[in-house]
Parts: sequence; C-alpha cells; structure tokens
Amino acid sequence: MNTEHRKPLPGTALEYFDTREAVEAIQPGAYAKLPYTARVLAEQLVRRCDPGTLTESLAQIVHRKRDLDFPWYPARVVCHDILGQTALVDLAGLRDAIAERGGDPAKVNPVVPTQLIVDHSLAVEAPGFDPDAFDKNRAVEDRRNEDRFHFIDWCKTAFDNVDVIPAGNGIMHQINLEKMSPVIQARPDENGRRIAFPDTCVGTDSHTPHVDCLGVIAIGVGGLEAETVMLGRPTMMRLPEIVGVELTGKRQPGITATDIVLALTEFLRNAKVVSAYLEFFGAGARSLTIGDRATISNMTPEYGASAGMFAIDEQTIAYLKLTGRDPEQVELVETYAKTAGLWADDLASAEYDRVLRFDLSTVGRTMAGPSNPHRRLPTSALAERGIAGAWEETRGELPDGAVIIAAITSCTNTSNPRNVVAAGLVARKANQLGLTRKPWVKSSFAPGSRVARLYLEAAGLLPELEALGFGIVGYACTTCNGMSGALDPKIQQEIIDRDLYATAVLSGNRNFDGRIHPYAKQAFLASPPLVVAYAIAGTVRFDIERDALGTDADGHPVTLNDIWPSDAEIDAIVEQYVKPEQFQQIYTPMFALGVREQAESPLYDWRDMSTYIRRPPYWQGGLAAAPGLQGLRPLAVLGDNITTDHLSPSNAILPTSAAGEYLARMGLAEADFNSYATHRGDHLTAQRATLANPKLCNEMCRDEQGEVIQGSLARVEPDGEQMRMWEAIETYMSRGQPLCIIAGADYGQGSSRDWAAKGVRLAGVEAIVAEGFERIHRTNLVGMGVLPLQFKAGEDRHTYAIDGTETFDVVGAPAPQAELTVVMHRANGEQVEIPVTCRLDTAEEERVYTAGGVLQRFAQDFLAAAA
Repeated sequence: MNTEHRKPLPGTALEYFDTREAVEAIQPGAYAKLPYTARVLAEQLVRRCDPGTLTESLAQIVHRKRDLDFPWYPARVVCHDILGQTALVDLAGLRDAIAERGGDPAKVNPVVPTQLIVDHSLAVEAPGFDPDAFDKNRAVEDRRNEDRFHFIDWCKTAFDNVDVIPAGNGIMHQINLEKMSPVIQARPDENGRRIAFPDTCVGTDSHTPHVDCLGVIAIGVGGLEAETVMLGRPTMMRLPEIVGVELTGKRQPGITATDIVLALTEFLRNAKVVSAYLEFFGAGARSLTIGDRATISNMTPEYGASAGMFAIDEQTIAYLKLTGRDPEQVELVETYAKTAGLWADDLASAEYDRVLRFDLSTVGRTMAGPSNPHRRLPTSALAERGIAGAWEETRGELPDGAVIIAAITSCTNTSNPRNVVAAGLVARKANQLGLTRKPWVKSSFAPGSRVARLYLEAAGLLPELEALGFGIVGYACTTCNGMSGALDPKIQQEIIDRDLYATAVLSGNRNFDGRIHPYAKQAFLASPPLVVAYAIAGTVRFDIERDALGTDADGHPVTLNDIWPSDAEIDAIVEQYVKPEQFQQIYTPMFALGVREQAESPLYDWRDMSTYIRRPPYWQGGLAAAPGLQGLRPLAVLGDNITTDHLSPSNAILPTSAAGEYLARMGLAEADFNSYATHRGDHLTAQRATLANPKLCNEMCRDEQGEVIQGSLARVEPDGEQMRMWEAIETYMSRGQPLCIIAGADYGQGSSRDWAAKGVRLAGVEAIVAEGFERIHRTNLVGMGVLPLQFKAGEDRHTYAIDGTETFDVVGAPAPQAELTVVMHRANGEQVEIPVTCRLDTAEEERVYTAGGVLQRFAQDFLAAAA
C-alpha cells in the first residue's frame, strides 16, 4: 500500500487517501469534474497502485482516456451458492492440479474476503397456500442438495477468507444491501494502521449492482472473473463510458418503484447504455428512498449497463440508520463521503460522457413482457397490445392465458418495504371485499430478507397475504431464478392436453421464454401488489385496469382501483412498523460466524457418483491446449438476443431432456432431478444443459417448409442430419471436430452464468462470431479460452448467407481489438473472407486467452512463482 497522499481522516482515528490531491497534481481543477464512478476508481489506484505506474494509470481517468488498461481491486467478492459453489469447485480442482505438479495446494486460497450466501437452491414445491410451505420446501432443499451443501461446508473450513450464510436466510443482494456492505470500509494495512476507503465488490450474479444504490460500485461478473478477484488479482479495465441519468419530476400517486424501473429499463435499452456505468442524479433521484433506488439499481443488467450508481446523500444515511447499522459506521460514511467528495452535493460540476433525462411524472402503472424485461407493457394498453381480450371462464377448466404462477419474488422488489407493504394492503382490501385467488394459480411469497416477515407480522398484513395464498414459501430467489417447483399434476396435464397458453406473473427481473417454468409459455413482470391482483384475475386475458375482479357483498363490481392502496396508507405502515431493531434481530445472530474449524485435508474427497459435485476437467486433454481455430463447423446459427438462459438454462430438468435421461441413469428419482442450476458443480450434468432451452431457435434446423424449428436441436455436418443438441455435441466430440457458433446482436445477455461459456467450451466450441456481445458473457468466454469475434458494423450472418454447411478458419493473431479475417469455406468449394474484430478487449484478456483460460493461467503463474 502506498504512503503518498495518505492523511488522517478528520474526526476519526482512521487514515484515508486524498484522491483529490493526487488528481489535482495531474490536472488542476479536474477532480470537481469527475463523476462519482471515476472518483472511486481513482481512489483505489491512489491506494493500491505501484508508485511507478500510478501517474500513468491515474491519467487514464483524469484525461478520460480509454487506450490503456488500469487495475481495479474490488474490496470483496459476494457469491450465491450456484456460481459461488462452481467457483469453489474450480478452486478445489485447481488445488488438485497444483498438488499433482508438486505445488502446495493449501496455498491456493481466496485472498479477497469472499461471502457465499446459499439462496439459489430452493424450489417452490409447496405453494403459498400451504401453511407448512416454508418447512416443506426447506426439507426438500436439504435432501436434494446434500452433496452440494456438504461441499460448501467443507469450503468454509478448507479455504481462508470464505464465509458462508447457509440456506434459509435470504437473497445475497438483499443481505448485501441490508447488512454486508459497510458503504465505507475501515481495514488495517500491513502495519496495523486502519485505512478508510469506499466499499466495492464483484458478485457472481448479474444483479450485484443492487447495492450501487448505496454508492457502492458493485458489478456482476461470471464465476471465472470472480475467481480471478478471489485469488488477489486485479480486474483489468479501461475507463468505462459514464452516463449521467438526470431524473426529474415526481412519480404520480399510486405508482410503485417497479413501475418506474420497468419504464426506465425500456428507456435505457433504447438509449443503448450497454456496458456503461450510469449515475442517477437530479431532484427526482434525491426524492427516491434507498428502497426505490435499489429497485432501479438491481435491474442494471436488464437495461444492459454495468452499474447503476447513486451518490451518497441523506437518503443513504437514513437507510443505514433504518437497517440498524452501528452509529459509528453511519458517522464514518457521512464523514468520509463529505471529505472525499463522494457526497451528492459535491458532484454538481461532474461532467459525463453524455446525459440522459427521464421524467418520473410520465410513468404510469406498468408491466413488462412478454418474454423480455425491457418490453414495457403499460397496463392501460393491455387490450391494444393483444394481451387482454375476450375470454370466458368455464367451470372446471383453465381459461386461455391462465396465470398458473403468481409469485412475489426477487430482491428487485422485496428489498423495498413500500412494494411489499403495498402487496399486503391489496390483499387486505381484497379479503375485506370477498375476493379470492383462482384455484389454478400457484401463488407464493419469497422475500429476500427474513426482516420482511417481522414488519408484515407487526402490521397485521402477513395473515392477509396468507389468506390469498401468498404465505412465505422461503427466503430465496425461487421463481425469479426459475425455481418455481412442480405444478399440480392435473393442471399440468390439462395444459399439455389442450396445448394451453399458460403464463406466469412475477415481481422478478427476468421473464425470458422457458425460464420461469417449462409449462408457462410466457411470463410478465409486475409489481408485488399487481401480482396479487393477477392471482385474483387468474388470466392475462383479463384487462386489469378495466375488468371487474369480482363483486362485493352487495353485488357491486370490484376493480383494481378499489383495492389499490394510497401512498399515504403505504407510507404510514412503513413509518410505523419497519424498525432498526428488526434488522438487528435478524442479522446479529446470522453473522455471528464463530471460530473457524480447519479441514483435515486441503484436498477435497470427490464423490465419484455425485451428480452435483465432480472434479473439473479444465487441466486435462484438449482443454489444456490452445484452440486451433481451423476447420471450425457451426454448432448453431443463432439470431439476436440470445440469452444465457438459452445457452445454459437454470430451470427445472425435464425427464425427456438429455440431462434428465442422464440423471435417471445415475439413479436419481425424477422428483429429485432439481434444477439445471444446482447441478453446475458436476460438468457431466451441466454439459447436457448446453443450448438445452426448449425455446432455442437454431437457424440450421428447419422443417420441410423451410421454417426454423424451435427446440434444443442441431444439424450435424457434413451428414446433414438433424438431432437433439446433446447428441450432436456428442457426435462432434467423438470426431474431435472443433466448433464455432454464429450469432446476431446482444449475444449472451442475461445472467452472469459461467456455464454458458463452460458448456460451449467443453462441447468443443473455439470461437463465437456475433454482431455484438453482452459484457459479462464476453468476459466469461475469454475466461474459458473461447475467442469472441465481432462482425463489422452493418454485416451479419445474412450478409454472407451462412447456413451452417460451411467450415471456418480464423486467420491472424488474436490480440486486443485486432482486425482478423474469418475465411469461410462453402460446401461447393467457394471461399469468402469475412473481416471481424477480435473482442479480446485488454492485454490481460489476451494473456488469459493465450493460456487457455483463467484457471490455466493461474496454475501456470502459481507454479512459476513457486519454482
């Protein structure tokens, strides 16, 4: 750690690094013009950079240059149990590889504090109208995940710097917001002198920006990038585009934070903020509570940005007090922010790369869907969009558009007490007027924090939700992560027999086709109170703004407006019943982690028959060698907006799928197949999830009329035979055939899912040629040794009439932003040269790619240092 620019922090016994002084030494007056993000990135350079490179690195930020990399050292890593576990499986496998090559495996540890929260494993098998749902779902979770939880328990004793919050305690992002992030860190240096600095983190989930609302730079990364940070290596970056988003106006009465963020998501997607760091400011931003801001920051990946920042201000301080933080910590946050220029008032002169303006007063009641979170759907336009329409309820039958799942789920909305209280008040009024949930609706309530139960119980609202079928089924991601659980068999069979258009309505952040449930053909995002209303309506054909939800005791029709609470009602409940002592009651014992036991061996005793945890293969065979990039055959030719759910689905495993058939052969009962996500620690199961989404459209696979067939399908060449994707992958693997994927725009959007890259790499894919890549997935591809190549602007797969019968050679040396050529060989012997841009974006990415991936590079460096 440097000593230059190090000073006492006024009014404390701490020291800090005067970034303003360092910046002004390079360019007088520059600090006042730097956005919040740039100030935080500059601080960690002043604190962590080698003095010999500090000026050059800092100049990149001061002069707004983007031609050189500089290091970013996040203060912590947060993980959920899916990617967190797979990252630790990789580290355990790395220990084996190090030991086999004569190194000391015990020295392979996370260097950066790593917090793993088990929140992605619980499925809603018992619904919210079952009074024992919570206990039943937890029992199923423990039984299904015994192998996984055994490994996670070993990790917390075998690895240094790993803390584990076990299942049943909440969602990682909400716990991060309510407890884990101190906003300002205070840690001792190597000499024991305590240093104050901004909290920053990376998380193995794309919604890690949730805590950006506190002024904490927190970004979602894949498990591979998280492993890099865990092991003490910086993330190499270039100054991102920093976009100011000025929020003006005030929201209309009755409008929730969900309505605002769904409207913002459409607006920002259209503004093309992909990979940008956004900073929300203005009078509209200042009026939003941290709960409202958290809803906006959480959906950063849905509008395509890397971060959704709010500066520290009075709302931040009020929230830290509300959530029971220590008074000394709250005081430190305010003191540091005002001293270091991170207080909102100090950013009046900040200059952004561009500024967007959004008027909060223009937002009406809003949903999103179907199929995309940025497809805004005003509830006033349901009929004109063709969603709502004429329908009849036939006794004993599901209606067209039946809502088979209605879920109050996800940290996006349950972090915001106003949203949760609004749902409770809708339930209370509905109960008073005699409205009921339709019997075919599988309803559930899964808050991201156990604190929600305390304030809902205190306000008398939990019994009201339970009466409508929204009892608490767990404290986990559940439906939002595709863990909706099984449907009633009779309902499922009716959907199949009648080929019914069945849907889901949830308060989550993702509604991609096939994600929520295999039998929900489409899904819609909505605020928690609107989810309750749709459970009463029972179908998306219902015009929620106009149709009657039922009748009261006097026979009068009851509409949505009759049960919708006023802002004053919501605010009164929040003010009276959400208290600091509730947060302390939950989190004080949760984080009393006690004395760490030491594992007997630094090496894990792998269970040979496990379908959950298996020693990874990344240091064996062809994976240990550099890709050849010659004679590549397309595994798939894909269109725009391919998501990581297409590439590696996370939802329930069907018995007819390749993974389901494999699990059956391994002796698992169908009831315990669990989800694709939970099996990602076993590559033999996870490989079979590659491109396994039933909604996939591989343009190589067509019917007799030439129409693309939907499904997990591929066409093996040169044979020309169409078959299931996994059988095609097996065929190509047996031939040793190197592969590629051809794709459209926004390839890899969605969750920060490293198996979307691992799966294709294990299948033999060496390169992806696409019109554009989402940031997190592109870094995951590089981390697995897969080369991302981008078509030139205005060109795509149609420009070159690519149909999948071709082979491809990559000509040129992969290097950051290098201009390469892909030589396409048609079946008739014709050759076509396709110019592409190499999307290795930094020198560090080139080094990782050349080594074969993140893990291979670390092993090489570790052994070289030990020698």
